[in-house]
Amino acid sequence: MTVDDVPLSPTARTVVMRGRHRAGLERAALLDVLRSARICHIGVIVDGVPRVVPTVFGVDPAGPDREGTLYLHGSVASRSMIDAPDQDICVTATVVDGLVLARSAFHHSMNYRSAVVVGRPRRVEDTDERIRALDAIVDQVVPGRSIHLRSHTRKELAATAVLALSMYEASVKSRSGGPVDDDLDIERGDVWAGVVPVWEALGDAEPAADLAGDIAVPEHVDGVRRNATRG
Repeated sequence: MTVDDVPLSPTARTVVMRGRHRAGLERAALLDVLRSARICHIGVIVDGVPRVVPTVFGVDPAGPDREGTLYLHGSVASRSMIDAPDQDICVTATVVDGLVLARSAFHHSMNYRSAVVVGRPRRVEDTDERIRALDAIVDQVVPGRSIHLRSHTRKELAATAVLALSMYEASVKSRSGGPVDDDLDIERGDVWAGVVPVWEALGDAEPAADLAGDIAVPEHVDGVRRNATRG
């Protein structure tokens, strides 16, 4: 059995209550959302107030935490990074796949894939794991990028906080398909209904102003653009 084949084992905090038919039951669904998203949102209580912050992240399905590791990073001075290990946090990621336009405002919706991971993160102190985590975060944005970069400096590592969150306590929801309208609205036949697909599109890479003229756009950079273009 591979990591993708392991079923989700939601706790009372992550059982999908509304729209249970949209819940994903396999860990592969969780990994699909996390592999497809470029940012997540981390929810932390800071000074008694919920703070939800967008950030990039990294995923290691075979990481040292139960059922894989979700890595987060930020400045060592960030209150979210400082306070998070002392509490349970929530991390969410969402991918929008379509705008679902119905014949009534009530039935408008979106096609989407979303994931929620909750738990108490740990500070990553081991240097080797910190480096793997930061490389995973870079590769989440542009797959294969990290191997082309110089090593992290001590100063950079000292300035960066890295948190690890187990992917054990998680839930997934998704929607696909067209609008679900009331029969009377369908019979009226006077309003267009359907789906407007949504996908990510990336433009051609633009070189830095100080880039040496003989350095071509590498395959891993051009590849991320091609892979984001709907085929």
